[in-house]
Amino acid sequence: MASDFPTSARVVIVGGGVMGVGLAYHLGHEGWGADTVLLEKAELTSGSTWHAAGQITHSTSSFGLGKCVDYNIGLYSGALEAETGQPVTWHGCGSFRLAYTEDEMDWLRHTLSVGRALGFNIELVAPRRVAELHPFYNLGGVLGALHTPDDGHVDPTNVTMAMAAGARQKGVRIFRRCQASNITQRRNGEWVVETSQGTITCEHVVNAGGTYARQMGEWSGLQLPMTSMTHHYFVTEPVPEFQDFDRELPVIRDDKKVSGYIRMEQKRGLIGIYEKTNPNSVWHDHCPWEYENWLFDADYDRVMPWLEESLNRMPIFADLGLQRDVHGAISHPPDGNPLIGPAPGVQNYWCCCGTQIGIGWGPGLTRELARWMVHGAADISMREYDPRRFGSYATKDWQVVKAEEDYCLRHEIPFPHFNRLAGRPIKPSPLYETLKEQGAVYEEVYGFERPRWFAQGGVAQKDHYSFNRTVVDDLVAAEVQAVREAVGIMDVTAFTKVLVQGPDAYELLDRLTGNRMPQKVGAITLTHMLNRLGRIELETTIVRMGQDQFYLVCAAFFEQRLLDHLSQSRGEADVTVTALSESWSALALNGPRSREVLMDCTQTDLSNAGFRWLSAQKIEIAGHSAWALRMSYAGELGWELHMPNAACLEVYNALWGAGIARGITNYGSFAMNAMRMEKGFKGAGELTNEVTLAEADVLRFAHQDKEYLGKEQTLNSDLPWVCTYLEIEPDGRSDGHGGEAVYLGGEVVGATSSVAYGPTVGKILAFAYLKPEAAQPGTELTVLIHGVPRVAKVLGQPAYDPDSLKPRQDVLVSA
Repeated sequence: MASDFPTSARVVIVGGGVMGVGLAYHLGHEGWGADTVLLEKAELTSGSTWHAAGQITHSTSSFGLGKCVDYNIGLYSGALEAETGQPVTWHGCGSFRLAYTEDEMDWLRHTLSVGRALGFNIELVAPRRVAELHPFYNLGGVLGALHTPDDGHVDPTNVTMAMAAGARQKGVRIFRRCQASNITQRRNGEWVVETSQGTITCEHVVNAGGTYARQMGEWSGLQLPMTSMTHHYFVTEPVPEFQDFDRELPVIRDDKKVSGYIRMEQKRGLIGIYEKTNPNSVWHDHCPWEYENWLFDADYDRVMPWLEESLNRMPIFADLGLQRDVHGAISHPPDGNPLIGPAPGVQNYWCCCGTQIGIGWGPGLTRELARWMVHGAADISMREYDPRRFGSYATKDWQVVKAEEDYCLRHEIPFPHFNRLAGRPIKPSPLYETLKEQGAVYEEVYGFERPRWFAQGGVAQKDHYSFNRTVVDDLVAAEVQAVREAVGIMDVTAFTKVLVQGPDAYELLDRLTGNRMPQKVGAITLTHMLNRLGRIELETTIVRMGQDQFYLVCAAFFEQRLLDHLSQSRGEADVTVTALSESWSALALNGPRSREVLMDCTQTDLSNAGFRWLSAQKIEIAGHSAWALRMSYAGELGWELHMPNAACLEVYNALWGAGIARGITNYGSFAMNAMRMEKGFKGAGELTNEVTLAEADVLRFAHQDKEYLGKEQTLNSDLPWVCTYLEIEPDGRSDGHGGEAVYLGGEVVGATSSVAYGPTVGKILAFAYLKPEAAQPGTELTVLIHGVPRVAKVLGQPAYDPDSLKPRQDVLVSA
């Protein structure tokens, strides 16, 4: 063991690329610098970081990621060098993203709206403006471009070394040539990191291993889904036209023709390509430990169509040779988003890996991870990055299939509700084939296949992508109408379903939830679990199935978060937690005729007297036992029916048969979302780790006469923003997709979180986080949708059935 090598620390980070060093830097700024150690097996940046092209852009439609990118550009363009004295070689040349089709233009219009909400310097421009700033690019066929003049590129090694200097200034100790060989956890919760320089124990361990991260996770029994994909960029010989050029050209992102980017590299040209066919994945089992600053030989055959087109687009490169090729490996998770946050099923093991764009995204995301580790929550929504968004279904073979799919989509239009189809189905429900035969178009949520909508009347049974309204909206409106006027049935098997039981089950759940726990067997409570900052971890429905038995239902992607929250909060409580999501199915039956349908299938008294609203009973349907929950996310009379998988198909068939004469219709998640918006029900887009109950305007679901985790922070938090319900003027063409800027008197006062057209009320409805002064009912606002201002108004009550009379009705529709 080296004489200065520590034997203990609060935090040990394994990996010295931009992600690991970025986290060390930000832990230092959050006050943990003196207690943090970073280990790197070779030299800093010697993995994927050193060969990055280093571009960064404000052109992103992700609201949370946009916050990170803006922070990163500010850091690179001056703040980091001013703090550390280390040069970062920032090139603030700006950039353009080109559009050749109306679909691409719609994407840019939506990105413009998100950028305006975030206060970016961003503009949609005509081709002539591109030509003014970049006179060498062939703009044939270009309709327009998104101009982000504050963008640029940075030297990856310099910026990482500067953050390392900043980390050391805050007390972080960095050990190079120190290869970790194992990470295990002791029974007392401490982590043990074995290295070539000695063994070190710590409270928190961070996997920042880059292309080694997956195999590092296996040391600790973890399945961290990511695959190494190889990516090319090429540097030309010196360009004669650049030699006397007095400024640096903007970066060009050409998604359609080049499938990548083109920029200046000093007086040379640089061309980066993400080929759309035959992607190359490597190291399916493990990345060789001896690899350092490793590059692969160029595969020109694979990239040639796009390389040739890049020369057509930059004719001044056509007669030049390629002086350098860079073909390196980069980590790709199954959905393209990094793994940033807690590893599933363990405590204080943090992921800081799986990042395909480390320079562009890294510092902002590592700042949020540092805040999460130190304070208990990040300041942006981490749902897209939380490693627990994947389950055990994410096998190695599946990871490769999805990573290759993601690579090919890197420079495709990110349409709303884009459906990634590779490697599916992986967790079909018992109704998968039955509903598929009836026209179901599926989406994947936490591995489950859930119907989105049902193809009818000759409409193709496939996704119809657009930023505008399509024929699908008409079918969704018909599904909504059927639920509102008759009865609809939906397969909601994808819901997380967890049973918590034991002598201490009530006490455990009571101290983790803000609302009053269900007191009687069969009672139902809607409540929220918070973290120690008083921010929302998740929303869940709790059903009391027995004296010491509670059934929890929540959104599919919260399953592992819920399991971890229960496990890490239980202490010595005598409680058993059982995940039922894969062994139980669920159906939602909604609409004014739902009681009639269910009455034909059970002997249970379904009247208000026999089965009150917001209560649950075990009933018999088609010879099977099921738990019936009288509740409705659609805002209608309705029940959710939860049962073992073996019962699902027969129960569905019985309900369908009873519903034929009553106009029963299948419906999917698109219709469900439209109906919840009409009812003003908040969803996952509103209830995030960014906000408290008060900010989300759901404080009514917390009782202040009880103690619960996060209560003090909830009650004492300021209100910089509040979740507000809006109606927006429709134009019959586009409705918005979330993240759009909201204005009051010409000033940006917030952004939308969810937007949907409500076909029953004929209005676009939205939730938006706004400054409190803009959130008063009746306030007139403007929402920027696809770059066009729309008139909006704050609503003080739900647009549909504001008094919630329909779920409580006790009158049969038919005689």
